[in-house]
Parts: sequence; structure tokens; C-alpha cells
Amino acid sequence: MRILLRMIASLALLLSVPAYAIVGGGAPSADGVARAIVTIVGSRGNFCTGALIAPKLVLSAAHCVQPGADYKIVEYGADRQPSLQDVKAVAIHPGFNMQAMSGHRATADVALLLLAAPPKGKTPAALGSPDIPINVGSRFSIAGIGVTVRGDGKSGGTIRVAGLVATGKPGTLQIRLVDPVSQGTRDGLGACTGDSGGPVFEDKESGPVIVGVVSWSTGPNGSAGCGSMTGVTPLTLHRDWVVQTAQKWGAGL
Repeated sequence: MRILLRMIASLALLLSVPAYAIVGGGAPSADGVARAIVTIVGSRGNFCTGALIAPKLVLSAAHCVQPGADYKIVEYGADRQPSLQDVKAVAIHPGFNMQAMSGHRATADVALLLLAAPPKGKTPAALGSPDIPINVGSRFSIAGIGVTVRGDGKSGGTIRVAGLVATGKPGTLQIRLVDPVSQGTRDGLGACTGDSGGPVFEDKESGPVIVGVVSWSTGPNGSAGCGSMTGVTPLTLHRDWVVQTAQKWGAGL
């Protein structure tokens, strides 16, 4: 009962106070890639974004679902009232290193959640990997749930999508994304705490596919905060683990 109360409290926190997700005015969306987005809440009071990649399979970040806590998925009914749905199993990539992620270094920040039942009103998104080589200026989209204005809890609770571009030296270990307008030197579009585990999409000929997971973010010029740089774990080296884990669970990709 105590664990359930903590989860309900974290859900209330998500819906009532700043979640610092896609800041800078990401466009709200209820269709397309947004139909795959789910919210994950934990018994320690944390919450993250995930993406449905099979009827009962959610892709997220490893740092979002660490051992020692219970996790559930938030589901919304026709009246938009939230309820908590069970997670049957969690798998964390064996190559994940929390210290590396916390230091914004490359690590296998990837996890899977097996759900007890398919979430209502959601459609799985296609899984892929980034086109290689990944060039500076390559375009990607991130999606997540949270506030659009830092400090304004009323602006949260909506799935939002933002288009960002690769910067620095993007590769198969890590991709760093910035707002194409601000280029990471001032406040702009970007991910933050509530977007952790959110999917990163790249457009292919067949349509958008998930090619990475949101791991971390910074404020302008590498400062603490959000709205500047978004760190992404690409699936290039981890897609096989995702597929093999799904097959072991009988989740089917």
C-alpha cells in the first residue's frame, strides 16, 4: 500500500508541478509518433518517458528503472483520468553504467519493460537505428511528456515533439542534439528530467523510426538545467539486445 501511495504521489507530481520535459515550446501532438508515448512512474517518486515498440513492450532508459523500486505505466481513460497499469518485468542493458551516464559519457542507457496488458489507445512505433555515418546537422525528433515552460506546472501533461539537430562528434556511442536555432548557446528546445527514456526518431522512407533514447540534458553552454543540449543513446550497438530480450519474453518485435 505504501508503494502504491508513492506512485500515486509521483503521478500527482507529474500532473501538478514542473516536470521540466520538452522546454522551449515543443509542438503538442496526439497522433503519429505521439501514439507510442507512455509515462513511467516509480515507487521512489520518479517518472520518465517510454515508447511502445510492441503491444506489451516499452523502450526506455536504464537509469529510469533501476533495481530496488517498482514501476507502473500511466494510462488515461476516455475521461482523461489517469490510472496505473502493471509492469510484469524490467530488463536493463548489462552494459549500462550509471556513473558514466551521470557524467554525460556514453553508456548503454537502454531498458525494456514488459507490460501486463497492451495500453489503451497506443500504437507501437517502428524500431531502427540511425543512418551511418551520423553527420553534424542531421535531423532528429524527440518526444516526451512534461512542462513547456520551466517552473509552470500547468503547461505539463501533454505529449510534445521537438525537432533537433546533431552537434559535436556524433557516432554510434552517443549523439548530442541541440535546437537548430539556438545551437545550444542559449535557452531553446530541449529535453530534461521528465523526458528521460523518451524516444528519438529519424525519418526514413517508410516513415519515422525510433533510433535512440534520451539520456540527459544540459542548460546553455553546458550548464546545469535543460533547454540546450540533449544527450542521446543511439540504438546502433544495442538494437540486437532489444530484439533478443523481446524474443526471450515472447513479446515479439
